[in-house]
Amino acid sequence: MTNTNNIDNKACCSTDQHPDKPKKQKEKTSSTFLQTWGSGIVSLVMLLAGIAVDQWGQPAFFQGWIRIGWYVLAYLPVGWPVLVKGWMSILKGDVFTEFFLMGIATLGAFAIGEYPEAVAVMLFYAIGELFQDAAVNRAKRNIKALLDIRPDSASVQRNGQMVSVHPEEVQIGETIQVKPGEKVPLDGEMISEKSSFNTSALTGESKPATYNKGENVLAGMVNLDRLIELKVTRRFNESSLARILELVQNATARKAKTEQFIRKFARVYTPIVTFLAVGLTFLPFFFVENYVFEDWLYRALIFLVISCPCALVISIPLGYFGGIGAASRKGILFKGSNFLDLMTRVNTVVMDKTGTLTKGVFEVQKAVTMDGITSDWLSLAAAMESKSTHPIAKAITEYTKKQGKEISEPEQQEEIAGHGLKGKVNGKDVLIGNQKLMDKDGIVACADAAGEVNTVIHVAVDQKYAGYLVIADELKEDAVQAISALHKSGVRELIMLSGDKNAVTQQVAKSLGIDKAYGDLLPEQKVEKLEELKKDTSRVIAFVGDGINDAPVLALADVGMAMGGLGSDAAIETADVVIQTDQPSKIATAIQIGKQTKRIVWQNIGLAFGVKVIVLALGAGGLATMWEAVFADVGVALLAILNAVRIQQN
Repeated sequence: MTNTNNIDNKACCSTDQHPDKPKKQKEKTSSTFLQTWGSGIVSLVMLLAGIAVDQWGQPAFFQGWIRIGWYVLAYLPVGWPVLVKGWMSILKGDVFTEFFLMGIATLGAFAIGEYPEAVAVMLFYAIGELFQDAAVNRAKRNIKALLDIRPDSASVQRNGQMVSVHPEEVQIGETIQVKPGEKVPLDGEMISEKSSFNTSALTGESKPATYNKGENVLAGMVNLDRLIELKVTRRFNESSLARILELVQNATARKAKTEQFIRKFARVYTPIVTFLAVGLTFLPFFFVENYVFEDWLYRALIFLVISCPCALVISIPLGYFGGIGAASRKGILFKGSNFLDLMTRVNTVVMDKTGTLTKGVFEVQKAVTMDGITSDWLSLAAAMESKSTHPIAKAITEYTKKQGKEISEPEQQEEIAGHGLKGKVNGKDVLIGNQKLMDKDGIVACADAAGEVNTVIHVAVDQKYAGYLVIADELKEDAVQAISALHKSGVRELIMLSGDKNAVTQQVAKSLGIDKAYGDLLPEQKVEKLEELKKDTSRVIAFVGDGINDAPVLALADVGMAMGGLGSDAAIETADVVIQTDQPSKIATAIQIGKQTKRIVWQNIGLAFGVKVIVLALGAGGLATMWEAVFADVGVALLAILNAVRIQQN
């Protein structure tokens, strides 16, 4: 049976541009096709020819040993590999495998003279195996797409010139060069001013992202704009890409309970049906008049073919594997199929605020000017903040630029710790800071500012109160959609835990439609809240955080989900599910993929058992032939596989 757990670890990409490459690839494809399907084609042609001659009345030249030899030759291309596998399994102590069942059934058919049916059973079994391989390869395609993005060369600066080497040879701190259209080979810090990158292979996000000088760029991204230089920050095998590839490749090692049960069931089920087939052959001798050994052996062989657990053993792991692949294509990495199952049971979602539902980037919400103020106080305030790297200072300068205002250089500037800034711009004395700064200088602030929930920055010009700015963290574009989708997906309660002040937390929760919210929480208090929620054993809790400060809560939850965890070691290590795209709406997507995967898996179980039970009963009663047995085995397996492949259409 195809092993769905083994993933091709070889990089498929290459920078080779040899003109004969397409021709070689075409020849290789043709050769692979013949190797894969050649034996099946030979057996099929010989089987059809033999059946055709049989239908013409079995002429003299096609009788006796010649006829037997013809069908044996038709059988060997597809049957010999199965018999060898069955024998090797027996030598290893694993007797009751599907290879054993197929071998006994087809050799038994030969023994009682049912040569065409013996060949047909093995031929269709082999074809079913090939289709299974194709389905598994399709399920692996998303994983291989990740593997394909691993660059196999890096242009590194050594001794004053650029040298092309394998990325594994590049050391931390070295400078690498990436041309437009090339993949970034290693994680690094931008030395160049800026460039745009296609990050879709890593995040599933089609919109290019711009990275500026000093920002970290990750291996696997594609440089779009210009020639850039990066300072390497991680070795090749320690890069975020390598960590994520390892995570996805090992995902199928953690099995869902359904998958574990089916595998255990198959190990018990196969010997049981083998002994039942033996009983079906010999026991009727004691109870049936006119007992004919060949008839009851034929029924037993049909019973063996029908009972082969192929459809279950391959289609169920394939269903889960397809779910993991479909999720990875959308930028959601599951660490195991068991978490796909768990996601279907999640009824309580607990979320962090900053970095999960908000961008973690401050933005000016509004600017309020006092009556009678004629000076351009906003430009003066931005001038005072222009030299600062504080997130609030950046928010003020960005807002001012968007208003189309010019920002001058401050003539004097003094920082008053815990209060704000004091200085002179264009000959005017400027104060910008919190309420304490206004009180310190005896300036009466606007009373309305005290009622604001978010951060307030006051500005005074020449000792006269000019106005104030309200600054808040910006919600992510899909935050509202995310909460709505979670409610629709059957989550009964949404809870937000935040270290931000409670008033801000409650405001964000109300605007998004979150059921409960708690602010002013330290990391250990978040753990306490989650432990309190877990006392209700009916809850299955998913916690969603940024994967850095929330590692203890991620580990405590039934399912830990890290937002924006692509470059976060803590996220990859601690979380059970990593959402690379930094989009909270992907939480509901993960639940939907989990539910669809489970639905398809149970459809396959029902289909396989239902058809097999019916045909088993017909076969035991002598109402089904080998042809029905082939459908009950290979046909049902193929139907189950096609059903499992549907999950990859998400």
